[in-house]
Amino acid sequence: MSTDKSWTKALFGGIWSVLNFSRKLFFNIIFLVIAVAIISLIFKDNGQIGVKQDSALVLNLRGDIVIQKHAIDPFEAFMQEALGQENEKPEVLLQDILLTLDNAKQDQRIKALVLDLQELNGAGLDKLEQIAQAIDDFKLSEKPVYAIGDYYTQEQYYIASHADHVYMNPMGWMLFEGYGRFGMYYKSALDKIKATTHVFKVGTYKSAVEPLIRDDMSQAAKEANKAWLNAMWSQYKNNVAEARGLSADNFDEKVDEFMVKFEDVNGDFAQYALENGWVDGLKTREQVLQELASVVGEEDSKRGYTNITFKHYLQIVNPPLPHLDTNVDKVGVVVAKGTILNGDQKPGTVGGDSTANLLRKARLDDSIKSVVLYVDSPGGSAFASEIIRQEIENLKAAGKPVVALMSTYAASGGYWISASADEIWAAPSTITGSIGIFGMFVSFENTLDYLGVHTDGVGTTDFAGMGITRGIDPKMGQVLQRSIEHGYDQFISLVADERHMSKEDVDSIAQGRVWIGETALSLNLVDHLGYIDDAVSAAAQLADLSEYDVTYVERSLNSSELFWKEFFSNASVMLAKTQFAQSDSKLMSLISQVTADFDHVIKLNDPRGVYAFCLTCEI
Repeated sequence: MSTDKSWTKALFGGIWSVLNFSRKLFFNIIFLVIAVAIISLIFKDNGQIGVKQDSALVLNLRGDIVIQKHAIDPFEAFMQEALGQENEKPEVLLQDILLTLDNAKQDQRIKALVLDLQELNGAGLDKLEQIAQAIDDFKLSEKPVYAIGDYYTQEQYYIASHADHVYMNPMGWMLFEGYGRFGMYYKSALDKIKATTHVFKVGTYKSAVEPLIRDDMSQAAKEANKAWLNAMWSQYKNNVAEARGLSADNFDEKVDEFMVKFEDVNGDFAQYALENGWVDGLKTREQVLQELASVVGEEDSKRGYTNITFKHYLQIVNPPLPHLDTNVDKVGVVVAKGTILNGDQKPGTVGGDSTANLLRKARLDDSIKSVVLYVDSPGGSAFASEIIRQEIENLKAAGKPVVALMSTYAASGGYWISASADEIWAAPSTITGSIGIFGMFVSFENTLDYLGVHTDGVGTTDFAGMGITRGIDPKMGQVLQRSIEHGYDQFISLVADERHMSKEDVDSIAQGRVWIGETALSLNLVDHLGYIDDAVSAAAQLADLSEYDVTYVERSLNSSELFWKEFFSNASVMLAKTQFAQSDSKLMSLISQVTADFDHVIKLNDPRGVYAFCLTCEI
């Protein structure tokens, strides 16, 4: 027995020794990393990054272009950088791109602009329009602009079309797909698991719930979607054709028309692009390098010509310096980007409480004289939308004018929070409207019954026990539907009052129907077409400001949060990187899409279960 006890003691003692050693090793490594990082912060050379004379600014944009980045924990960002892991959804701020281009135009050290857009994923047409305008403004400096790429996606090409020289690899390709709204529908799948979908809605065109109650898109939804998609596609074609000096008829939208030209070039996408006038030349990477080197000079670097990348140039023109307050009056910008959810939410999602708190912060700041609500949202919780709108009213009551600026989306709840502004501005391509609401939940009483699981009990009222395991009584369904109808009446009444229209006129353009900005202007849903500078100028004018600064109103970080944010952002550069393989499985992408579809529904958290949300708006 004593031998057994001794053996067991030795085994567990050995295990503990290994665990204890591992624990000490881990924390010692962390300590060393932190120590090295602190030393680097103390002795770092802030002058390492510089702009050489006659450099090309390389606008190498990576990820999605947004007006606000999703919040990322500083430690998580540090670990991703340290391990060489890529952010699954990298983002670039639109305002950073515009600032960079404006500075480069005036910077005598910058001799040319190179658009390297291969890693640009997506952007709303409104954001592409603003970047294109900034490039056109840059060209007034008479500095050449080159677009280079192995291929071009539709979004990438919109920007590239504004270059003086558009080059593509001889093995490259490009194809205009146009705009479409295609999604997956799950009714049959839910039927197979005997789930019951309960839907309450108002609006002939309110199609956000269709994926769960149909196996295809309704005719009404097709009609509405086709209208705004065609309008957007017309804007895209006209803008690109004008930039390239071509006719808008040059876009081959029918396969038969395309094949005639495609046969003439023996099925060569690159040659097709050249013959059609989409690119100016087919050049290998080496040929592009040699041409750029002849303009700005050679350099012993990865690119081979004298250059500075977007990220490094941005660090120079917009360094992360602490905010210095001034006595100048300000126009405050509050960003409302993402799905509208109840409560406090991190940046990248609109929180009813958190966004309202930012508006309240602007109201209580005596230096802020007017506010721009910068909206990029397809909507969400009706309750949270109203909480935000109430703060708009409080700002106006305090004598501070409010201008709502619509970015890519300001639909449904996104329109709700904009409606009470003194002025509403939208981009010509903004997706807005979708005035309608719905309520929905899925119950599994039949699924559980099939599995032999049953729910039973008693309650003191007819309302007790309603939920996903029992479903709802038809009479209770009438109550919920009536509540939705009341919410819809609230919505159109709000729009009617704020836009000085009759409820009947609002209803005729509501019913969940989606419009783009230029159409919304003609329908009196918005006041003007423009972008952030236009909205800021309008807000300043409403407040009678001749001189002013612009400040983005954000949640204040405490001293601890500021330290760790700065600490981890600088510490990451001290670590060696190990690259991990990234999955590019089409099946995994499909699974991610399905997950994302249901994620939209799962995250919705309105306390009444009432939503002003435009799932259809996302293309």
